[in-house]
Amino acid sequence: MLKGKCVVVGVCGGIAAYKAAAVVSGLVKLGAEVHVIMTQAAQEFVGKLTFQTLSQNLVTDEMFAEPKKWDVEHVELAQKADLFLVAPATANTIAKMANGIADNMLTCVYLATQAPVLIAPAMNKNMYEHPATVENLQKLAARGCKFVEPGEGFLACGVTGKGRLSEPEEIIEAVVDEIAYEKDLRGLKVLVSAGATQEPLDPVRYLTNHSSGKMGYAVARAAKRRGADVVLVSGKTALDPVRGVKMLQVGSAQEMHDAILSQSANCDIVVKAAAVADYTPVQTADQKIKKEDGALTLTLRRTPDILAELGREKPAGQVLVGFCMETQDLLLHAKEKLKRKNCDLIVANNLFTEGAGFGVDTNTVTILSADGAAAEPGNMPKEELAHVILDMAKEKYDEKNGL
Repeated sequence: MLKGKCVVVGVCGGIAAYKAAAVVSGLVKLGAEVHVIMTQAAQEFVGKLTFQTLSQNLVTDEMFAEPKKWDVEHVELAQKADLFLVAPATANTIAKMANGIADNMLTCVYLATQAPVLIAPAMNKNMYEHPATVENLQKLAARGCKFVEPGEGFLACGVTGKGRLSEPEEIIEAVVDEIAYEKDLRGLKVLVSAGATQEPLDPVRYLTNHSSGKMGYAVARAAKRRGADVVLVSGKTALDPVRGVKMLQVGSAQEMHDAILSQSANCDIVVKAAAVADYTPVQTADQKIKKEDGALTLTLRRTPDILAELGREKPAGQVLVGFCMETQDLLLHAKEKLKRKNCDLIVANNLFTEGAGFGVDTNTVTILSADGAAAEPGNMPKEELAHVILDMAKEKYDEKNGL
């Protein structure tokens, strides 16, 4: 995701400096060229050799060290960077950045770069909440710097509160959000549904399906990375929430219907990837249904057809993407559903192909368009397929809106 991107990482002097090693390693694994700048204080916690080994580049630390090649080093790094990341960022360095003090290599590069700046603060709770630090963070935010907010919990200094450096995975995700993808969906609002609904039989049982929600979550994450304002309506899943996305958690088909319809009218692209129950019990027992001899008969009724309602009420210019999964005659049913539900695109899931279907990280689909076109991207990770779906949805949006 970060191939061809250069990330300059500033590491400050704090106990959280050890986490920066995992950040650098993760960025390199994603293909980034990483250059590390360490303050002198940072080297009291982690050695240069660690970062040189992980980044495969020399660490920059001293202002007046003899250069390995002739250039103005802080200017070269500032110009090379696609992103300048400071992690961990101490109260001291944040204060220097906010007030234009350039007394070490890290702060010199900060002042010289025109790249986006991402700051991950880490410090004692009282230091983080001190009015001076609060004011300095506000100054940096006003200048366009972005932040990976510190976490709350037990801190190394022995107190509990906010100030712990975000986990490496969160910091890496924030970097990906900033520079991995073109922000071609900026200004658009994207609504995604994901996961399975649950139709209660009694207080302990429900009817559901095998959907893991992975495909819908991948679409929401991809849209967010491309700059969209994203709302994710999710049934029950075992997945972590998507960072930076507004999430509406629902249970039943009726709850999903209400949540989606409350948001859809103001959205530019709607991707309905959730697996919604077609039927729900007419009655839900107040107490657990006890086991008895003989058969148990359940009376079911139809749930709201969310996709059909979205198709009927689709505003001019909106793009509607549906999903279809069948155990036979997949394309025939998908084409019929595309027309009947008034979708612009429909993603036909191949349930029986190896590496596709429920619960796995890859998928094999055919994407059908209302104009008769079809695309078969082949088997690929759901994270990649999400971008293919969004590419086609964006193309449809541009066509509809004369862009």
